[in-house]
Amino acid sequence: MRAYVRRVLLGALALAAPGLLAGCGENQYIPPPPPKVTVMTPVQQQVTRYFETTGNSVAVNSASLVARVQGYLQAVQYKDGAFVKKDTPLFVIEPEPYQLQYEGAQAAQEGAAASLKQLQSEYQRQLDLANRQVSSQAVLDQALAARDGGQAKLTQSEVDTKTAALNLSYTQVKAPFDGFVTARLVSVGDLVGAAGPTQLATIVQIDPIYVNFNISERDALEARKSLAEKGETVATLVGKLPIEVGLQTEEGYPHKGVLEYVAPTVNQSTGTLQVRGVFENPDRTILPGYFVRVRIPMSTIPSALLVPDTSLGADQSGRYVLVVGPDNVIEQRKVEVGQLVGDLRVIDSGLKPDDRVVIGGQLRAIPGQKIDPQLRTAAASAK
Repeated sequence: MRAYVRRVLLGALALAAPGLLAGCGENQYIPPPPPKVTVMTPVQQQVTRYFETTGNSVAVNSASLVARVQGYLQAVQYKDGAFVKKDTPLFVIEPEPYQLQYEGAQAAQEGAAASLKQLQSEYQRQLDLANRQVSSQAVLDQALAARDGGQAKLTQSEVDTKTAALNLSYTQVKAPFDGFVTARLVSVGDLVGAAGPTQLATIVQIDPIYVNFNISERDALEARKSLAEKGETVATLVGKLPIEVGLQTEEGYPHKGVLEYVAPTVNQSTGTLQVRGVFENPDRTILPGYFVRVRIPMSTIPSALLVPDTSLGADQSGRYVLVVGPDNVIEQRKVEVGQLVGDLRVIDSGLKPDDRVVIGGQLRAIPGQKIDPQLRTAAASAK
């Protein structure tokens, strides 16, 4: 019985084998569909080309307040860190000795004036006598010399009076300009000015405020060439060329100023040209010594091409983007890039307006392979 069942099964397998082989022969490999990749055409918009660098803020005026006469400090008439107007009294050095010197000089001047008046009368009397040949020429000459000596003494006494008045004025140390005064360096009762000028404090003017920065010699040459093509010079831009500044914690460049100074020579040790801008600073947002970002508008591109900055790659040959070529095949395209405008990067060369640039799924976009492009549009960015 077992032998019979075995023969039946073998026969059935023999009959089914040709059909199974025929079915296997009909199976075919179906390749996967091309990967979907997000693409877009470059954004076209007007872009202002900027020169960007870094700089430092500097006070427009900064002066040391010193004691120019010797004496004991009698009073401090400001609060440390306060804003003061020009000619505001800040320190008082005991004025009494200098007041007495001034009054003594005034008295000496009045005495010299009275003496000169008497000598002038004597000279006039001797002149009349000499004209009538009553007095000798020698007496007249003596009277003339005495009068001239009296005039010299009066002139000297006037100088002494002015000097005493000047020293008296130095007993009040005043603000030379509007600004903020630092903490005082001396105390009431200290002897100041004994061995030379004693620094009392410092006053700083920060509205407006300067921003200093340097540009390379190459950039300076290119800028001058560009100006020459427009028929302009650096001198015509001073006070007119806009400069924008941003602090480290700020977005963009919110502070607006103008070009104020360009150095006449290039620093040979650094190969740079010093440039300075001036900015209104009423809220004291910018303090002297800050590190700042600087940009200057150089030119306008009417229709620049921009792509997302994240779509750019880099290799040893430079920057590149992936573009979709004929038959949806990926190509690697070398490009020259410009400045960043928002989230978009200006492409100076290497792209055409109708190129489809890969902006998403770059890992699936392999040069030389076909993809399924998914077109997306992008809005223009802030200029």
